[in-house]
Amino acid sequence: MAGFISFVYSKERIMSEALSKITTDAENGMKKAINHLEIELTKIRAGKASPSILEGINVDYYGTPTPISQVANVAVLDTRTISVQPWEKNMLALIERAIMGANIGITPQNDGVQIRLFMPPLTEERRRELVKKASAEGEQSKIAIRNIRRDHIEQVKKQQKEGASEDICKGTEDTIQGLTDKYISAVEKHLEAKEKEIMTV
Repeated sequence: MAGFISFVYSKERIMSEALSKITTDAENGMKKAINHLEIELTKIRAGKASPSILEGINVDYYGTPTPISQVANVAVLDTRTISVQPWEKNMLALIERAIMGANIGITPQNDGVQIRLFMPPLTEERRRELVKKASAEGEQSKIAIRNIRRDHIEQVKKQQKEGASEDICKGTEDTIQGLTDKYISAVEKHLEAKEKEIMTV
């Protein structure tokens, strides 16, 4: 009898651990969705100079695609100007070409020593376009978070079918729903802040 009780207990413990892991996995997935959103929102320029506009642009450094920040000193000179000063002079033209090819909407000015990027002032129409773009990114993040909720709640239901306690499963589902609400709210906050940044002239 004692053996049966300990078998039941250990089965319950295994199921409880499985449910705990489902919750952790769901939260980790939602955090990743927020991190991705943060990266995408930094790429949406609000007319202010920021080194992040060069993120993702690689330059051919002796045959290896290398981020600009690893072959040059990237500095913000003022709210509208970025300076890119290569550590090796022969990189100037390559960096200029890479920036032109990335199509970021800014024409690099090469003075033979450094490259300057002048941020164009944003028109009202362009600002609205950027807000729309930010909203679309936010929508993608919300979809990702809701998909994570759906997938993990399905896993909880599967555990219940396999004999996990109905109460514990219900509690786990509530926890996952709580996480969903928390991270959807985080998306909203990010979008509000980004919209304010874009629309501030």
